[in-house]
Amino acid sequence: MADGADVIDSPAGKEKPARGTGSLSRRMIVIAAGWITLLLIGGGIALDRVLADAVSDNFDDQMQYVLTAMVASAEIDPIGEVRFNRALGDQRFLETNSGIYYQISGKGQEDFPSRSLWDRRLKLPEKKYKKPFYYNSNQFSYEPLRVVTRTVTLPDSDTEWTFLVAQNLDGLNAQVSSLRTVLVTSFALLALGLIGLAALQTLYGLWPLRDVRREIALMRSGRQDRINESALPDEVMPMVQEMNALIDHNETQAEEARRHAGNLAHALKTPLTVIMNSATAQASDLADTVIREATTMRRQVDHHLARARAVGRRGHSHSRSDVWPSLESVERAVGRLYAHVRLDMAGAKDLAVRVERQDLDEMLGNLVENAAKYGGGSVFVTVVDQGEMVEIQIEDDGHGIPEEERTRIFDRGVRLDTSKPGTGLGMAIVRDVAEIYNGSVQLDESEDMGGLLVRLSLPKVAS
Repeated sequence: MADGADVIDSPAGKEKPARGTGSLSRRMIVIAAGWITLLLIGGGIALDRVLADAVSDNFDDQMQYVLTAMVASAEIDPIGEVRFNRALGDQRFLETNSGIYYQISGKGQEDFPSRSLWDRRLKLPEKKYKKPFYYNSNQFSYEPLRVVTRTVTLPDSDTEWTFLVAQNLDGLNAQVSSLRTVLVTSFALLALGLIGLAALQTLYGLWPLRDVRREIALMRSGRQDRINESALPDEVMPMVQEMNALIDHNETQAEEARRHAGNLAHALKTPLTVIMNSATAQASDLADTVIREATTMRRQVDHHLARARAVGRRGHSHSRSDVWPSLESVERAVGRLYAHVRLDMAGAKDLAVRVERQDLDEMLGNLVENAAKYGGGSVFVTVVDQGEMVEIQIEDDGHGIPEEERTRIFDRGVRLDTSKPGTGLGMAIVRDVAEIYNGSVQLDESEDMGGLLVRLSLPKVAS
């Protein structure tokens, strides 16, 4: 699969692609190949030692068998020399330079060698051994030997006789070499097979990622708008679902942006038309008309800018704001504007919501300011933990809002009390921003204070 490259800023200010981290398939194959090779080398060395030792032990056992047969067959003849009462079964002892030899030697006695030694003699060890003792000898420069020896006192003899059996090591070395050749060849073929299987498994296992890439290419070409989730393995399905969710999220934001742009264009069209008509007709109240319609356009622009900022900040998955510090900040600001208003707060002080602090301040500022402006002089704010949501209740002691007007108050530019300054955008902005963060705003009547009760619900940050 092709590796993507991110664009980064170079020191010179030019953009150049960052290098990728390499092929995932290649990484997995290299790791599998290295691990297989390491295991097979370790296993091969261990198996080589076991088999080589087994062959060597068998070689020594055969020599010890001959040595035991020699001791059992040896006796002293009437003139005091050692002889066999029965011939050894291996005919190679009768063939000159056959590679297997024996010799019996005693102090002060003539050596009794096998015919295969001919005129040569085996060198006696420096020490005497009552049990079989093995060693290698280079006595014959062209013929390395493996020797087993034992010293025995035979019946009817006071002489300690040293029995020696020697065999050419070329045969043993040839067996070990042949065994190692077969072992190395077998393990090499096994390694190739396992690495090939690992490569096939990797390519087959990662094939769904190629299907995902193909689906994305189809989306880019406009032939489909989602990644097909059918026939995908369980391990890839969550990633594809998250990608489709991200696509839905981006489309929702794009649709919101298009709708806001259309709404703003539609909202500005009427004031511009009024100004254009007044200017064309050279109306006497042109200045008043421009001021009035410009004020209307400014309200619309402010509203849509506030909503656009909230939409943009919504993409931050780690948005977090503590409710109580934001309320305290709003209390100080509103206290300076409405010094005659008493503002009390109660409830949980350790709750946080998944909202950017600037947006939380804007919503609370609008609601608390409205309560201070249109109330009778008292405002009470309560913070309530509602499980997955945090509900902020703002109550005042004013006249409230009739139930039939509570829906209309959220429309842009609607003001039920025109005797006090304002743009009529506060409640609309609060509703839009709250909904952007999956929250809500509800209006009710305050049972304790008799005025308006506003319930602002926002998603809670889990503690």
